[in-house]
Amino acid sequence: MSLNLNTIESLCLLRLSAIGDVCHAVAMVQAIQRQKPGIEITWVLGKVEYQLLKHLPGIEFVIFDKSQGWRSYLNLYRALKGRRFDVLLHMQVALRASIASLAISARVRMGFDRARAKEGQWLVTNHRVAPLAQPHVLDGFMGFARELGVTDLTPRWDIPVPPADSEFAQALIADGEKVLVICAAASKAERNWLPERYAAVAEHAAGKGYRVLLCGGPTALEKDLAGAIEQACGASLENLVGRTSLTQLLALLKRASIVLAPDTGPLHMAVTQGTPVIGLYAHSNPGRTGPYLFRDSVVSVYDEAMASQHQGPVPWGTRAKGEHLMELISVAAVVTKFEALA
Repeated sequence: MSLNLNTIESLCLLRLSAIGDVCHAVAMVQAIQRQKPGIEITWVLGKVEYQLLKHLPGIEFVIFDKSQGWRSYLNLYRALKGRRFDVLLHMQVALRASIASLAISARVRMGFDRARAKEGQWLVTNHRVAPLAQPHVLDGFMGFARELGVTDLTPRWDIPVPPADSEFAQALIADGEKVLVICAAASKAERNWLPERYAAVAEHAAGKGYRVLLCGGPTALEKDLAGAIEQACGASLENLVGRTSLTQLLALLKRASIVLAPDTGPLHMAVTQGTPVIGLYAHSNPGRTGPYLFRDSVVSVYDEAMASQHQGPVPWGTRAKGEHLMELISVAAVVTKFEALA
């Protein structure tokens, strides 16, 4: 089935989560918009992720709140009842996303190639993107735009921030000020680096004249980790964990000099702002999920971890297992990357 963007008037995009992945998806959406301004785009998106992207121009958002259980599917059906799209871009392989896709009526239902269409996604699509052997997630998403005939696939981002949030960030970080932002917490504790090692890097940065800000969300995990870093650190830190909205955090990341984080949403948010990132990787392959524009600044022990757990080649998306893999990342390796960016 051949597709031509010139003949497509309406798109529905299904990508519910997570923050990093929707940041990748924005680059794909805006590539489509650059080639065909004014195309009607509806994005079915998670409740939290909407808080970051709700100001994107030219996009209608339909919120899927998974906390509502089965009612979330019913609400989505009601929101889209009677509507039919030219194309559905089904960009999430989670089973809940495929169930949600049944509420979306579209002539063309585009999903991943058979190798990537896991959890039954291939059952609810009728068109597949071209396969890629070892793609970064963002390149995999760009395959959807390529399938529509988009020719400029260079990732660029324009995520609007309300003026008040930009002013909030400017009040905290002055023009030209050297600031290291540490977003220490991933979604799972095993993917977090050790607090005393974050503290050691913070001390090094402070010794080089950097202010150090701790940023993150309001969960107990993030607050506890930030508190442990503060307690272990001999330098002055400013703890903003749980005290910013997502758009305020985005504005702060834009004004930061360097961002240090594991594979977590704020790391990818920083990439959208062009801010240099030091990514800490042990469980996931940085070739697949690393900070897209700054993969050379990653500190990774992923290959070492995989070599200890597997013999021979492993599938591209395989995760390394273990609660203590992040301990393999040394302070010295991170400081080396910091010095290269400072």
